[in-house]
Amino acid sequence: MLGLDIIMCTFSVLSVAARADFKARNCSEVREACVGKGFSFAHVPIQEIPGEHLRVCPQGSTCCTQEMEDKFGQQSKQDFENLVDEMSHELRSTFVSRHERFDEFFLELLENTQRSLNEMFVRTYGKPYMQNSEVFENLFAELKRYYMGGNVNLEEMLNDFWSRLLERMFTLLNSQYVITEDYLECISKYTDQLKPFGDVPRKLKAQVTRAFIAARTFVQGLSVGREVAQRVSKVSSTPACIRALTKMLYCPFCQGMPALKSCRNYCLNVVKGCLANQADLDPEWNLYIGRDFNVKVET
Repeated sequence: MLGLDIIMCTFSVLSVAARADFKARNCSEVREACVGKGFSFAHVPIQEIPGEHLRVCPQGSTCCTQEMEDKFGQQSKQDFENLVDEMSHELRSTFVSRHERFDEFFLELLENTQRSLNEMFVRTYGKPYMQNSEVFENLFAELKRYYMGGNVNLEEMLNDFWSRLLERMFTLLNSQYVITEDYLECISKYTDQLKPFGDVPRKLKAQVTRAFIAARTFVQGLSVGREVAQRVSKVSSTPACIRALTKMLYCPFCQGMPALKSCRNYCLNVVKGCLANQADLDPEWNLYIGRDFNVKVET
């Protein structure tokens, strides 16, 4: 009788376990979770079914149909790409706003400088200056063109400015004579020896060159950063990435555990795999940020 009691007890335990297992395989939680996430499936199993049809999630007993798994894959791709775009939005916005603010500030500074200089020279020199003001207008036009990315050699442009200014001033101060082009060209050749403007051209050239090179480098750096951030934010998920994301995000649905969350390390590994190409940019990006910051500090 003892053996029969043991058999009956074992049978009772197995029956209870079977009933508990049957209850765990109910897919009602999965149905509710799918509705909560906005999924619309033609059919969601009431109870787990054989999963031989699955291609990504485990093929044991499952709460997923083929349609569900396919849509989970599509949603995984969309979720990830939206997340990357959202996370990089602030970075892109920062580059755009900084670029606009600095560009507006520098161009306004250049315009104010030109206007102040023009007003001062008009008051000081009057008509003689006004008749030759295009020399200064051309200077500021070339400086602006350089800042905007134009093909301008600052040193040559500044040298040319001082040469033309010398020619105009020499002609004005010697208006009683007939000054030929050859004579003016001869004077320009000996500008370095004569130094009619003292040490001003050398000092101004150093200051202008340093300021405008730094400004153009900085604003171009902001523009490049914005473009890189924009391109990187548009992730093109590979099939392997989509499979990994689906396994992590939605395969728990198929296993009847929609509330199950992935551990941090697992999540990081999947994301790193999906961003493998972008991750290769990390050293170069850090170097770029360092250079950009140094230029900003120096300016």
